[in-house]
Amino acid sequence: MMIVKGLWATLKMTIIASLLGVAIGLVLSLIRVAYRGGAKIGILNFLANLYITVIRGTPVMVQILIWYFTIFGNVRNVDKLLVAAIAFGVNSGAYVAEIFRSGIESLDPGQMEAGRSLGLSYGKTMVKIVLPQAFKNTLPTLFNELIMLLKETSVAGYIGIDDLTRSGQNIQAITFDNTQPLLMVALVYLVMVLLLTWLMNKLEKRLRRSDRN
Repeated sequence: MMIVKGLWATLKMTIIASLLGVAIGLVLSLIRVAYRGGAKIGILNFLANLYITVIRGTPVMVQILIWYFTIFGNVRNVDKLLVAAIAFGVNSGAYVAEIFRSGIESLDPGQMEAGRSLGLSYGKTMVKIVLPQAFKNTLPTLFNELIMLLKETSVAGYIGIDDLTRSGQNIQAITFDNTQPLLMVALVYLVMVLLLTWLMNKLEKRLRRSDRN
């Protein structure tokens, strides 16, 4: 039962963090791409670069401790799981930003020019033509980031969340068995990663078929 509760906590953190990470990453990537395209948003681009540099340059465990003990330190009855999800989402956003940026910049510049020649605005061209293609190109990398995010949530126990990993440690303390609980936790993580990998492969095949048709 502890493992099931821990698994549910891990899944909730991963889902919330992944959605937040994609939202942050998309905004940051659009800022950087627009700046390189000539948009006069130097301050926003500087802030985006600073964010990405700081987040990617510091350990996620340190970040989650800062979020819990410093940023939310004076908040009473704070939801630890939500704090962790925010911390993981903010961390993931920096990596997703680079994934989206590289995906957009890998496309033929003629895609944007074609959209503009049809009378579409920059924003509509980006949403209707560029981003869908960039998403297809970056899908495998995005899934890899999701898998990394899932595994990174294993440090949530440092702020007292009974996630999957900590649930295994709790079982260890109760049963005095140092092997089976951790092997069980490792097996559950492995199954989840294999399922995500299988899903990624299925989506890739479906996208290839749709491109051919």
